[in-house]
Amino acid sequence: MYASDQQRILFDLSKKLLDGTLVEADPARRIDDLQQVLRFHEWKYYVQNDPVVSDFEYDQLYKQLEALEAAHPDLITPDSPTQRVGKDLTGNFAQVAHLTPMLSLDNSYNADDLNDFDEQVKKLCKLDKESEVAYCVEPKYDGGTIALVYENDRLVRAATRGNGAVGDEITANIRTLRSVPLQAGFSKSGIYKAELRGEALIRKDIFDRINKSRQDAGDQVFANPRNAATGGLRMKDPKETSERGLEAFLYQLGYAVDAEGQNIIERFHTHDESIHLLESLGFKTPLAKTNEQQHLPATKTCKNIAEVIDFCLQWQDYRDEYPYELDGMVVKVNDITLQERCGFTSHHPRWAIAFKFKARQATTKLRDVEFQVGKTGAVTPVAKLEPVHLAGVTVQNVSLHNEEFIRSKDLRIGDQVLVERAGDVIPYIVKSLPELRDGSEVPVQYPKNCPVCQSVLVKPEDEAVWRCENAECEAQVLQRMIFHTSKHAMDIEGFGESTIERFYKLGWLHSIADMYRLDYDAIAQLDGFGEKSATKLREAIDKAKQNPIYRLLHSLSIHHLGQKGSKLIAAEIEHVLDLKDWDLEKYQTIKDVGPVLAKNVFYFFQNEHNVELLQTMEQCGVNLHQTDADKRPDAPTEGPLLGRSILFTGTLSQMTREEAEKLAVAAGATLASGVSKHLSILVVGEKAGSKLKKAQALETVEIWTEEEFLKVLSPES
Repeated sequence: MYASDQQRILFDLSKKLLDGTLVEADPARRIDDLQQVLRFHEWKYYVQNDPVVSDFEYDQLYKQLEALEAAHPDLITPDSPTQRVGKDLTGNFAQVAHLTPMLSLDNSYNADDLNDFDEQVKKLCKLDKESEVAYCVEPKYDGGTIALVYENDRLVRAATRGNGAVGDEITANIRTLRSVPLQAGFSKSGIYKAELRGEALIRKDIFDRINKSRQDAGDQVFANPRNAATGGLRMKDPKETSERGLEAFLYQLGYAVDAEGQNIIERFHTHDESIHLLESLGFKTPLAKTNEQQHLPATKTCKNIAEVIDFCLQWQDYRDEYPYELDGMVVKVNDITLQERCGFTSHHPRWAIAFKFKARQATTKLRDVEFQVGKTGAVTPVAKLEPVHLAGVTVQNVSLHNEEFIRSKDLRIGDQVLVERAGDVIPYIVKSLPELRDGSEVPVQYPKNCPVCQSVLVKPEDEAVWRCENAECEAQVLQRMIFHTSKHAMDIEGFGESTIERFYKLGWLHSIADMYRLDYDAIAQLDGFGEKSATKLREAIDKAKQNPIYRLLHSLSIHHLGQKGSKLIAAEIEHVLDLKDWDLEKYQTIKDVGPVLAKNVFYFFQNEHNVELLQTMEQCGVNLHQTDADKRPDAPTEGPLLGRSILFTGTLSQMTREEAEKLAVAAGATLASGVSKHLSILVVGEKAGSKLKKAQALETVEIWTEEEFLKVLSPES
């Protein structure tokens, strides 16, 4: 799947992302880098069984991506590793579909976020603002998520979370966990078949004991309890799983039907009622007291959001005393009827939210400040710190954003500074500690000239950053080319940062137009490439030439022009170079295109060099004409079902019709209203009727089972 040179490139990129030597100011580019390396490491670990980074390092890369996507949800793509919901992927276990989708959780970080969540719940439930909603608050365990299926009171299947719709079957391994009953009396409550959600964990003291034993034996120690737990779930030999000291906490009754297959979840009026049922049947739940010293209950039903906030803050202070790893608390609407009114997004239930604990903090020394130039000329200061271990990683590089940030924090080289990892992921300097100064500290001097090309820096009146306005600055040229090939721009697979830098040094690349007139025979002669890699690169570039023009517009690195603005503008033109004849006012007739963006795009297309660049690209075969995808600016742009229409018929067994339609739309499909020659896919459940007959008469319509539909949504191994 990956050539040797690609593996080296992605490994090097991983290390840069982990040690902070690559500080990319552009979130889209950084997200793309993280997605590429995470996919590579998943392949090495789960397919090749030959990891080149530790589980701990993988988790840090994953959390970086998760945090960036939380801050920039418009940059999330359906094929992002985070959209798998979990990373439990392996070729060693059979794939099984969950009875209901296992979604992720929205996050909150403070009381304001929780109050906003409470207001949203009341709005969705059509309650007045003075009403009080009861919530159940539970620990957010930091382990491996599992789904257990019981049928006729017996454990019949266990699976990992997988991509939320499909997971890996690990029944034999879960049977070794003594905290999981092999038989439970669900039938006494009228339940014939149930699916439970939970978390497999290792107690901190048992984890320490396991690591000491491994160290004494000369084996590699585990990075943290979570990695040891998730790895234990995937052991090929169940005996090895049993030796990990795993326990399972069950915290959700996700699916329950009677012997006739009728949904009976609504029989449980509240969430805590269902949890008490699980406890009474012998399951370990958040209700369990873990030791005699635990003075704070792990779960609480709160009568209003004020009680929720108080309880979450208590646990934030108590987290280190708890014998299991936690990274927050989960807040759930307690009333099942209100949960149903709130409903779901394709990503998370609207009736639940995770309260993430306050970031870990540490002090260290600010050794230096370096200045990096981005694709639009923005000069970003980067703090070089004395390496400090913080929330599981070593931090030594932190973005300082702009000159005003440095001044407001009164940062000086040589200062002791307080550093935290926001959301336990992104490093951030909270403040300097002037009381610890000894007089040797030096104020940070912001450069007056570009650190790369020495051009005079300018600071636009409406911006906080200094910029290099030399469009031919080597740093900008490189960064523009790197962004041009990225996932959210032209999406040229295999044409990443290291390859671009290599071709640039060889003199093959001077502008993005040169990417479309490469000498593939010469590339094939390069060490680490060969004919096969050169052919793959040519095919990827040829494919990119046919992209819709909104991708091309986004790839040009026009300041403030993101994906959304590119789509809006692309929908209004027949040809990209039509824009050279537009005036400022015409841009602002487009809804959501403001004066700043309008000015930036206007001046870009008034520049003769830029117009010539696009003309050259067109001569090289790059599409500059509007496509059908450009005409629908709100349509999905990613996903395994992108560009296909889909219709569901009959009774689905593993989800409701509405849930299936949401999954299909999230995967890029459009929903059809009936069977016609324009329909791409008909998904057939039980008791399908006339729609199936009509589709069978049309050779152009693909007919899928529910299982085939779910398989398409699952990530490729």
